[in-house]
Amino acid sequence: MEHSSIYTIGHSTRTFDQFVDIVKGFAIETVVDVRTVPRSRTNPQYNLDTFPQRLTEVGLRHEQIEQLGGLRKKSRTVADEVNGFWDNRSFHNYADYALSDEFERGLVRLLDLSQHQRCVIMCAEAVWWRCHRRIIADYLLLRGVEVIHILDKDKANKAVLNPAAKVCGTTLHYPAVTTSGA
Repeated sequence: MEHSSIYTIGHSTRTFDQFVDIVKGFAIETVVDVRTVPRSRTNPQYNLDTFPQRLTEVGLRHEQIEQLGGLRKKSRTVADEVNGFWDNRSFHNYADYALSDEFERGLVRLLDLSQHQRCVIMCAEAVWWRCHRRIIADYLLLRGVEVIHILDKDKANKAVLNPAAKVCGTTLHYPAVTTSGA
């Protein structure tokens, strides 16, 4: 069974039941966790030691893909101008990391999972535009996958490729936007 869409969601401060209600409303079968730090003092319902089991109890699968996790360090191998569009250092670092073989392995794993089950990639940040999910979404779009950002129970946005993204083979660069003075 092939699913042409992959969804994204941020768990935010929702209760576990609210989260489940939302993802089941989109017929999700597998929650793909892309958090680098899969625990939270303020939202312990999403801690890795209990969250997967609780999902299983309500008929959902859990997959952790560490290779897609955020919070990446500054690259020592990618020139700053390659992803100079990103003023936010966290996004810049992640865009650099997305050029790595490790990221590619994580992306391939996600794509493989999505061939057999309807997946949602999950991080903690509520809104996709403030989360590394936005860069993962760009890479999925590059591969021809429809991406849908879930905002709430009956509210979602279809992802579009970041206008700053430049396709470079199977990767993306986000060069700084320059304005020419005339």
